[in-house]
Amino acid sequence: MEIRLLSLPAPDRRPPAVNEDLVLTGPDFVVVLDGATAPPGVDSGCRHTVAWLVSHLATQLAPPLLSHSSAPLTDLLADAISAVRAAHADTCDITNPDSPSSTVSMLRIQPGRVEHLVLADSPLVVRSPTGAITVHSDDRIDLLPEYSLAAVRRLRNQPGGFWVASTDPKAAYEAVTGTTDRADVEVVAVMTDGASRYVERYGHPWEDLVDVLTTDGLRELVDRVWAYDEAQPAGVRGKRYDDASVVLCRP
Repeated sequence: MEIRLLSLPAPDRRPPAVNEDLVLTGPDFVVVLDGATAPPGVDSGCRHTVAWLVSHLATQLAPPLLSHSSAPLTDLLADAISAVRAAHADTCDITNPDSPSSTVSMLRIQPGRVEHLVLADSPLVVRSPTGAITVHSDDRIDLLPEYSLAAVRRLRNQPGGFWVASTDPKAAYEAVTGTTDRADVEVVAVMTDGASRYVERYGHPWEDLVDVLTTDGLRELVDRVWAYDEAQPAGVRGKRYDDASVVLCRP
């Protein structure tokens, strides 16, 4: 599989910049993680950072993927969440709803098919040899009735709310999953929302995003997004900038 990737910290991060995204790739898989930055003043009940959680999830996901495990992606993710939970259960309050969390997007190439898993807002986009675009996304966080800290805390990893990789392995089974015939896949783009906001916040079609990646390159997409971010007025919901990660692969 041909793989190109880019992962950059948000441009407004003060040095030393910490990128809370993480990209993990192998001969037949891609994993993209996007740690959720904790709002100021929120007590997560955890002594560890979001970057710690993301790196430990990746550490747990790597061995079965590298050994070509045939277990469902949901099982691999549930096992990884369980292992990371156990790693800090004795030092942290893992019942705290504000415990560090991450989105997860996974791609695995199998004989004759391409598997995907998407948990929270890190979408995966497939372009077929005919040019047709299919977007696999989990938009439940965009459908919340409100976005106060109390509401997000109440609805995280709950039925009727949204799901992320944190301390509850059941979240893995709430992910968006599926398979595509390998013959129907020309390229796949996997990205965090720091890159997908080119479409989701700034209104470009997904076809345009894939064209930018395949024609102008991954850095061009991120530069365009950050130029839009810079031009945004104060007071828009969410962060002005975000870490941005993109993986473009040809199975």
